Amino acid sequence: MKIALPAACINGIKSFIDRFFTRKNSALLIWLSIFIGLLAGSISALFDHGIIWVSEMRLELIHTYGGGEVPLWVIAVPISSIMVGIAFYITHRFAPEAGGSGIPEIEGAMEGMRPVRWKRVIPVKFFGGLLALGSGMALGREGPSVQLGANIGRMISDIFKVDKVDAQALLAAGAAGGLAAAFNAPLAGIMFVIEEMRSQFNYSLTSTKSVFMSAVMATIVMRLFTNQDAVVTVTQYSHPDLHTLGFYLILGFCFGVIGLFFNKMILATQDMYLSIHQNQRWRFVGIGLFLGAVFGALTIVEPDIAFSGIELIPHVEGGQYLAGGLLLLFILRTFTTLLSFGSGAPGGVFAPTLALGTLFGMLFGVIAQALFPDLITEPGAFAIAGMGGLFAATVRAPITGILLVIEMTSNYEMILPLIVTCLGATMVAQTLGGRPIYTQLLERTLKLSMRAKRQETTDKAMFRILGKYSKYKK
Repeated sequence: MKIALPAACINGIKSFIDRFFTRKNSALLIWLSIFIGLLAGSISALFDHGIIWVSEMRLELIHTYGGGEVPLWVIAVPISSIMVGIAFYITHRFAPEAGGSGIPEIEGAMEGMRPVRWKRVIPVKFFGGLLALGSGMALGREGPSVQLGANIGRMISDIFKVDKVDAQALLAAGAAGGLAAAFNAPLAGIMFVIEEMRSQFNYSLTSTKSVFMSAVMATIVMRLFTNQDAVVTVTQYSHPDLHTLGFYLILGFCFGVIGLFFNKMILATQDMYLSIHQNQRWRFVGIGLFLGAVFGALTIVEPDIAFSGIELIPHVEGGQYLAGGLLLLFILRTFTTLLSFGSGAPGGVFAPTLALGTLFGMLFGVIAQALFPDLITEPGAFAIAGMGGLFAATVRAPITGILLVIEMTSNYEMILPLIVTCLGATMVAQTLGGRPIYTQLLERTLKLSMRAKRQETTDKAMFRILGKYSKYKK
């Protein structure tokens, strides 16, 4: 039996579709955003599987040639050293802007201050990121995913020759798709663009829909490649007692102070590396060879302070470490995260920051339980809140941090303590004069770029003067 829809209903549907797609090139922009989301999700999934494959190949080589009389770390050192050395070389040689997380580059591009050379960045970021992360460095995959997604957005903009405003919207859509796919977190990907890139993003109904479409499609593709489970498997906590919210606020205050100093240490570490390599390629690659050797050994000797830290989160939250071990791990992972991210290796800092937040949050929970055993019964809940707390203090995007943690862990009933912790962290960081880490990194990049241009102009002028002088002497 066929059911005929009323003519008024059919006309209403057609009218809605027309209004949705046909406003000022909206149709093209929406469909391009869907396409960008599909591509961003696909490349993020390939990147994720590629990291796993490279890591497994590295371990297979280590176990093939090591063991017995030859310690495994002795074999791991040259393998990881070569991997990171190659990553540093191709980054410095072909696309220096592919170093680091790449997120400041995208924010700069949205303001028209940084170029987007997608023909170079996409292959360099992809393969350089595979080698750096696969070697065991304390880096996250979200930075490369965001930059890859954004560069795909610019690639599609160039191919279809869209105007400047629409190109910016597609760039943002690609970034949202990249983050959504990296963490299986579509809401966090959307909010990251709206909150973190609020000063660069050109808000309009069409551009916002583009971001939504890309994030949704990228997440769908990622889940088809992997699964629909949460990225991190942890305990599912119920609503905490209201009288414990004060402890979450204090935890947030602690993260506000920690985040302020963490951002300062990132910038100081980058300055230290710059003073060593002075932008000379052989020195830059030498740093990569050294770091690869260090992290190659750490992956065998002490893997808890290497890698991104995502795999460590369930063990920390599950209570497998005592207070002393948590403090030691927090200090050591802070050091390895700074060494990795500050070097300019192609990798992100989101995942290592989440791991650090989990460690300190769990440490806080263990201490609070020891002092107030009648009030605090589940210290692991503070580990979940800590994931968002440090993120909020460093990136200064509290809503993104809240959504990211909830989607990553499926702990939807932890939303209230997460809000309290992230709000406290943001308030303290702002009161102490802290600024978002990506804003500071972008400013640093622009200053270094201007300095390089001035030096280049000075050098050319000197060559011209010397050339004229030599002719005069002749």
